[in-house]
Amino acid sequence: MNKSILDGKEHIHFIGIGGSGMYPLAQILHAKGYYLTGSDNNETDTLQAVRNMGIPVMLGQRAENIEGADLIVHTAAIMADNPELIAAKASGVPVLERSELLGLVSSWYDNAVCVSGTHGKTTTTAMITQILCEAGIDLSAFIGGKLPIIHGSGCAGTSDIFVCESCEFVDTFLKLFPDTAIVLNIDADHLDYFGTVENIIRSFHKFCEMASKAVIYNGDDANTLKAVEGIEGKKMISFGYGEQNDYRATDVCHLTGAGTSYTVQKNGKTMGSIFLAVPGEHNVLNSLAAVAACDELGLNFDLIRKGLQNFRGAGRRFEIKGVVNGITIADDYAHHPTELTATLRAAKEMDYKRVIAVFQPFTFSRTVQHLEEFAEALSIADIAVLTDIMGSREKNTYGIYTRNLAEIMDNAVYFPQEETAEYTDERKYQNFEDVCRYVTEHAQDGDLVLTMGCGDINKVAKMILEALEKEALQ
Repeated sequence: MNKSILDGKEHIHFIGIGGSGMYPLAQILHAKGYYLTGSDNNETDTLQAVRNMGIPVMLGQRAENIEGADLIVHTAAIMADNPELIAAKASGVPVLERSELLGLVSSWYDNAVCVSGTHGKTTTTAMITQILCEAGIDLSAFIGGKLPIIHGSGCAGTSDIFVCESCEFVDTFLKLFPDTAIVLNIDADHLDYFGTVENIIRSFHKFCEMASKAVIYNGDDANTLKAVEGIEGKKMISFGYGEQNDYRATDVCHLTGAGTSYTVQKNGKTMGSIFLAVPGEHNVLNSLAAVAACDELGLNFDLIRKGLQNFRGAGRRFEIKGVVNGITIADDYAHHPTELTATLRAAKEMDYKRVIAVFQPFTFSRTVQHLEEFAEALSIADIAVLTDIMGSREKNTYGIYTRNLAEIMDNAVYFPQEETAEYTDERKYQNFEDVCRYVTEHAQDGDLVLTMGCGDINKVAKMILEALEKEALQ
């Protein structure tokens, strides 16, 4: 990455400025005094927040939108045939993909805390941000989900601290400049890119080598331990349940329907107790990584404890959408078998009569690679309602369908579709309506309905909630 690419630049244009990954970068560059413009195809709350900053936004993506810009940034989701992107590449003006700009921005801070891991990145980044915000530190942050205390997915501050969610997909995190690298866990995912778990571990090793000050890592996770082997020249800090860890969680108590409490030990000495309002052992580990990071930044433990106690989760992380007639509707981003298992086990520990999981498989390759693991994870729920697979960037060259998953489960409900038909938005909506109808007809007082997946399954949560509310009024 050419760190001088912004030198002399005044007008930066964002193609897709309403994306959750673009908004924090727009905030930071706007705060640094750059003149920004942007475009997007859809009206969203984030797009309005961009306008509220005084940034001109064009709705619809057209070649003329880039006029006057001396640097253009786009998201990876922008297709190659997008007229605005075609014009940008033909203009002679430097063009950056969002992750390249994020890497550049991370180099501006003396304390860039970069949070990586197959699972838990958004939650842990949000936890650290919450703690620092409540402690009065004017930090900058880049988060993969919305955090209420900062009213969005990022913020721009004046301090030397930058907290950044760091994604391993297509080695994006290797473009960053971490001072502290956090590794929460390493699991088999994105195998369509990495090919093998060994390649994933190798990428995480490179990421840890890049840290200038410290590596905070899960000392209980075998793959993470392989990734940090041979790392030298920086502080190595472990966290976990095992006695070998620098930061340990002991006396863990799962409080029915209320969260979790535990005691933090640092190098064998008790720091104090933590109460979490978010459930599950996975969140104990996420919060322990946040404790270690904030302690290393010099924060008092009482401030760390207070921030975590007030943390209620990031958007789409066990996010309660509403309660109607005793039925709780929640939404979660879990899309990998390990994440599904952790979230559903946490849900089952709470005081709901039944857990109804509504799951949208994401990408055909992941569904094929982890079919039996998905079945095992979803079997934790009392009922698993399955939507069609969201192919996203892929075509179904695998011949995989939702029925293949449903047929190896005892608790699955799905709605067969004509498999040779083209998968249109209209068909998807019909599938969502089938799912919504089933859930509203079968959910009972005391049930938890939990929509799960990283696609657009959150729309189903909204549909179910609205259907139940309409029913309640009749």
